[in-house]
Amino acid sequence: MVQSLWESSKASEQQSGLDQLVYRSNIIGTDRRVCNFGGGNTSTKTIVKDFRGRDTEVMYVKGSGSDLASMKPGNFTGLRMDDIRPLFEKSEMPDEEMVAYLVNCMIDSKHPRASIETLLHAFLPFKHVDHTHPDSIISLCCAHNGKELAQEIFGDRFVWVPYIRPGFTLSKMIAEGVLNNPKAELVLMEKHGLVTWGDTSEACYAQTIKIITEAESFIEARINEAKVFGGVKHPTLEADVRKSIASQVMPTIRGAVSDAKKMILSFDDAADVLQFVGGQDSATLSQVGAACPDHLVHTKVVPLFIDWTPNADDVEGLKAKLKEGVAAYKEMYKAYFERNKNEGDVMFEAAPRVILIPGVGMINTGKSWAMSQVSGALYHRAIAVMRGATALGNFVSLVENESYNVEYWPLELYKLSLAPAEAEFSRKVAFITGGAGGIGSETARKLVSEGAHVVLADLNLEGAQKVAAEINAQYGENRAIAVKMDVTNEEAVQAAYAETAVIYGGVDIIVNNAGLATSSPFAETTLKEWNLNMNVLGTGYFLVAREAFKLMQEQAIGGNMVFIGSKNSVYAGKSASAYSSVKALEAHLARCIAAEGGEFGIRVNTILPDAILQGSAIWNGSWRTERAAAYGIEPDQLEEHYRKRTTLLVNIYPRDIAEGIAFFASSKSDKTTGCMLTIDGGVPAAFTR
Repeated sequence: MVQSLWESSKASEQQSGLDQLVYRSNIIGTDRRVCNFGGGNTSTKTIVKDFRGRDTEVMYVKGSGSDLASMKPGNFTGLRMDDIRPLFEKSEMPDEEMVAYLVNCMIDSKHPRASIETLLHAFLPFKHVDHTHPDSIISLCCAHNGKELAQEIFGDRFVWVPYIRPGFTLSKMIAEGVLNNPKAELVLMEKHGLVTWGDTSEACYAQTIKIITEAESFIEARINEAKVFGGVKHPTLEADVRKSIASQVMPTIRGAVSDAKKMILSFDDAADVLQFVGGQDSATLSQVGAACPDHLVHTKVVPLFIDWTPNADDVEGLKAKLKEGVAAYKEMYKAYFERNKNEGDVMFEAAPRVILIPGVGMINTGKSWAMSQVSGALYHRAIAVMRGATALGNFVSLVENESYNVEYWPLELYKLSLAPAEAEFSRKVAFITGGAGGIGSETARKLVSEGAHVVLADLNLEGAQKVAAEINAQYGENRAIAVKMDVTNEEAVQAAYAETAVIYGGVDIIVNNAGLATSSPFAETTLKEWNLNMNVLGTGYFLVAREAFKLMQEQAIGGNMVFIGSKNSVYAGKSASAYSSVKALEAHLARCIAAEGGEFGIRVNTILPDAILQGSAIWNGSWRTERAAAYGIEPDQLEEHYRKRTTLLVNIYPRDIAEGIAFFASSKSDKTTGCMLTIDGGVPAAFTR
């Protein structure tokens, strides 16, 4: 059940009316059972000084494109009430005219554009107003008999407003309904949500929670768990089996949904999802339509429901059904677009945003991991609404044309336009071995700064986790993950890719960078030393590349591999026969893979660096001492020694190598494969020839 999150001590810390509104909005948005991600809006009316020092009544209302849970003062728009109130006398007002008018009412041009539901708040004669999308209320409002049931719950305390798209007309209907019912305490918006109000911010919030819990109690008393979604049709597979199946099928899905633009995927097997995908009626229920208009931009009108009997031994059968299902969904969506399109509409990606698999769970797609999570979070709300609505009656949704017009509504699309522009590596996943080290961590930061999601694979899990945490603190949740991996262990490599597939759906770029180095005169090179170099730098690079190659083949959307070789790949290093030999092997292995990868759109290139001392575990170990001894100098003289031997008289840093990796992984080198790029300051003995 929804509980009040109001804390008087915290609320009392908020001095201004706007600060109190921020607090109320944040606690409303914190509980997604109360308000959808990105949806709902809140307001307060207060007195402020205008630019001339005059007392002016201003309404602060949530600005377009924000989320209540994370709202800050700058996300609200302040509008002069004296300018807005005369609009109530108008009989109609088109969206474009209303938006333009409200711009002129703003007290600060730097504020965000006002919400499309601004007038809903302005026309109501209350100081504080909340508009939310509670699961229980939308269950009631999406039941075919919702209005009749509302009378049982609320008596004469509510105003019922038939479904109409937000804007001037709906705002005026709500205000007139409230004015005509002196006993009104709430407004129920058919198929849409709840409006409540209060004289203080605390009273407004308390009323919102009170009304929600009244509806919740009414619904829960009518739910028979054994008959939810028609009862159980498909049993749920064990957790480890679900995850294993997801890791195997998600690259298949990712390839199928990424024909227009690449997608990042996420997997969800929460209890409510598993109950829904296993229900007798769920396949039919899922196709009724969106549970709330706010869902449409992120979930599309319906999900893809896979007709599959859960069976851990039938993963190949599931893959076939997924390919067929995604293809059929895209054709369905294209036809839906053609039937309903308006002049100037441009079709979104036709692929599904929500994919439901009996016994396994839900897979969500989006342009980023965060956006795939949004579609998933909204479908959790849809499941809750269908659970409640079917306990009350029949679940109903918008008619197709209205669903389309909401999905392609310019005022909804405006919110999407506020997102940052996509960059070179947006929608791509990079898997970096040696991710905790100097080159690996610098490469991760470079790729993430240009849109990528990255997996930092390293034996040093703590170091990789530290880098991932720093990246996520700057760029957002789950832009980087850390996995512990020994590149010489076949099972560990396979497990790391399986983890990557479950979290992101697949991989687009691998950076084969894990390394070590030893130095000894050839006659003193032991078999143990030789095998150590061969295992890590030869076998390790082979395993990492082979498993990536198979995954990229499964996705069938191309891919990129960048090997980190060495100057020694082409230069016979003194007292480094084991290291130099295997570095030459790496470079040739990359060319061999490039020769086979072309037909699959898989490019493979190699960077040849030299003497990257900064941030390197290799150079901070015995290798530094060994190389200094080979040159007859002291370890602290190495950096200057390496600088002087370059024709450009420069040192090479991890960021230099990261730039080269980014080039090979980018669209700038789309027609380059099997190539070697030296980044060594110019060591003549290592010039390729």
